[in-house]
Amino acid sequence: MNFHSTDVRQKALTLLRGGARNADVSRRLNVPMGTIGYWKHVDRAERGECPGKHDPSCPRCHGRQLDASAYSYLLGLYLGDGHISRYSGHRVPNLMVACADSWPGLVDDCERAVRTVFPDNSVCRVRKTGCQYVKVYSKHLPCLFPQHGPGKKHDRRISLAPWQQTIVDTHPWEFIRGLIHSDGCRITNWTTRLVGGVPKRYEYPRYLFTNKSDDIRKLFTDTLDKVGVRWTVLARGSDPFNVSVARKASVALMDTHVGPKY
Repeated sequence: MNFHSTDVRQKALTLLRGGARNADVSRRLNVPMGTIGYWKHVDRAERGECPGKHDPSCPRCHGRQLDASAYSYLLGLYLGDGHISRYSGHRVPNLMVACADSWPGLVDDCERAVRTVFPDNSVCRVRKTGCQYVKVYSKHLPCLFPQHGPGKKHDRRISLAPWQQTIVDTHPWEFIRGLIHSDGCRITNWTTRLVGGVPKRYEYPRYLFTNKSDDIRKLFTDTLDKVGVRWTVLARGSDPFNVSVARKASVALMDTHVGPKY
């Protein structure tokens, strides 16, 4: 077992209180990240700042102002790659949104949206192989994401509450962008045609959105309809899991408001 001096621990706490991430402090001081996390937890407990000790006001329960644009984007991310859970030892649920390391700009956008929707809560990134989880604790997560429930999203009914639908109707492109960033992509397709008896290759861009939930796909296509984007369904075998946007004018609209992941 390795023992660390009081001086090392105090340096770690000073960095953590200044906003440094656990992983960065761990690398800088050559201390296991589990130890850093334990020191942080004990320090916050001693100062009365453990998750659940104080949870800021909720837009739904207390009328705190909600940034509707950021929320619409975060809602799309949540329906695709987010989940709410409650670990043993914590009385407060946490929201985690998985973001691939391949798209660092997406991770930044996700963290920015979470911080905007939860301006008084602590937000962190949890590193995993090939991805990062953007994470926040709040007692009011079920208030803001009433779609939360037991089991996988595609195995249960998913619908928007009236107040959520109002936000999506007001900020449809943010919602579409969140869904594309979670379960969608922009790709380049190609085909060949005979021109003067000679085969010629043609390339064209296409947006794809793939989700096993019929309800979530319908939320996506209903919103596309409202902004004038034409779409079709591409079946994978007998399963219509893929929504395609390939018409030139519709792709141009998506490029203006969504764009490729980055």
